[in-house]
Amino acid sequence: MLSLLTPKQTILLVSLLSLSANAFANPLRPRLDNGLALTPPMGWNTYNHYSCSPNETIVHSNAQALVDLGLQAQGYHFVTVDCGWTLPDRLANGTMTWNSAIFPSGFPALGIFVHNLGLGFGVYSDAGIQMCMTGTPAQVGSLFHEQQDATTFASWGADLLKYDNCYSEASADYPNTDYSPSVSPSGRYQNMSSALLATDRPIVFQICEWGVDFPSAWAPALGNSWRVTNDIIPAYRTIPRILNQVVPQTSFAGPGHWLDLDMLEVGNNVLTIPEEQTHFSLWAILKSPLVIGAALKDTTTSINTESLNILLNEDVIGYNQDSLGVAASFRRRWTEEGYEVWAGDLSGSRMVVAVANLQNTARSLTLNLTDVGVQTVGSLKDIWNGVTASNVATAYTGHVEAHGTILLELSSFTAAPAASTPTFYSSASFTPAGDAVRTTCSTGLCTPVGSKISYISPTGTASLSITAASAGSKLVDVYFCNNDIALSTSWLYGTNTRNLTIAVNDVVTRIEVPLSGKSSELFSPGLGWQDTGIFKVLIGGWQEGANTVVIGNQGGAAGYQSYGADFVGMGIYS
Repeated sequence: MLSLLTPKQTILLVSLLSLSANAFANPLRPRLDNGLALTPPMGWNTYNHYSCSPNETIVHSNAQALVDLGLQAQGYHFVTVDCGWTLPDRLANGTMTWNSAIFPSGFPALGIFVHNLGLGFGVYSDAGIQMCMTGTPAQVGSLFHEQQDATTFASWGADLLKYDNCYSEASADYPNTDYSPSVSPSGRYQNMSSALLATDRPIVFQICEWGVDFPSAWAPALGNSWRVTNDIIPAYRTIPRILNQVVPQTSFAGPGHWLDLDMLEVGNNVLTIPEEQTHFSLWAILKSPLVIGAALKDTTTSINTESLNILLNEDVIGYNQDSLGVAASFRRRWTEEGYEVWAGDLSGSRMVVAVANLQNTARSLTLNLTDVGVQTVGSLKDIWNGVTASNVATAYTGHVEAHGTILLELSSFTAAPAASTPTFYSSASFTPAGDAVRTTCSTGLCTPVGSKISYISPTGTASLSITAASAGSKLVDVYFCNNDIALSTSWLYGTNTRNLTIAVNDVVTRIEVPLSGKSSELFSPGLGWQDTGIFKVLIGGWQEGANTVVIGNQGGAAGYQSYGADFVGMGIYS
């Protein structure tokens, strides 16, 4: 990667230590230093509401609404015209141009209009021969014209470029989408990154590669943000699907380089208000760019007040724009109980915690403070419930609506005592049966044992007799591998999870593990299936003395994916 960087790029080698309870430290990686997006970009984009049918009136009215509704004052800065703005062909001199039927004043004038409002002008193109849109007419992309297009965008006053990845795979004759390209897309993004730098205009570069080829491994050297998942869809199920894919990637985020979870659906009237709060909360604390995808104001539509108030929430925006630049990480999931916990550090010795209710039922949920490494909290703010509390010890319980989230800010807290070291039992000690097989992994992978048990089907298991000093429930770290990425299935019911069951003396506990892959699913050793994650779970059924422990996949046949996650080992706390 270093050999691809232009002399104008300053490479910062940043030690990226994982904050997640289920991720290992990342190696030193090169990072683009163009001085931009030191906090996650915020703004508005035409796509989620208007699809590939923008026009000048739509952009004018929504840009004006950013100012009039107070959104600009809270940091929403960029106004980006997504797909549908250009033509099937270039001008005679090869220059890309706008469709004058829908942008009669032209893009230079549009840039001036946006700038006169005190906002940034965002444009869109594609790393392929066409832009990402179906139907006719096709719209020309930037492949083979990177420097010419970057210069053109700069001449229009562009402050941001969102750069997509359709019609780009030459070996497959340029299909609309290709989730298994023969070469990494990184080279095409390098070309545009270098072209933008050569313009000498500060242009935020948003890489939109949908999480193919694990862009977190290479995109920080090329852009200011990168999409880590396939597109968001207008349905609640898209939120946990995206979060499950982000789990192993949060430590790659930092000032100038952000994980992009895709644009916001807040205000599009496709989610309930509690679901919008969850959506906005998690996107904010994971440090995703906050890009509004709703119609703020046009001739027929105005954003509703409740959704606008979510977008204007100063506390949540503050967590996203926090100067420390640390993305929250996945801490715990209670699979059968249907909730999970994310947490991250903030400046000023604070912490933000999200307790997400995955069930479609309103209820009370309890955060055990030790799950986020805390013993006592001097001051607690419950954002969506509008509650504050002082001197909280051990746990906090709050009300949460169906698919809603308890979002907490903790300050003046004390750290919990360090947990005891668990006793580790390697998958090499377990006996596979049925479909299950033991697999030797590539050097340095399937940490910490170098092997795993795969093909854990509804009839494939791995068992071991473990002696326990006491009876009762025990906290267990399950070491697993899962890289079942929902790319083509993301439009339907792909979840990025796999099922696994742990039976202790026939007492069964089911877990649904997120992705663990931290390397390319296309070109890396193991294809991401040898990267280890850790899932912490309370397991019952233990007896003093000998215990029969069976790793399985009970009920897996009823799931979206019948095979379970691969099993690397387990650590049992006394």
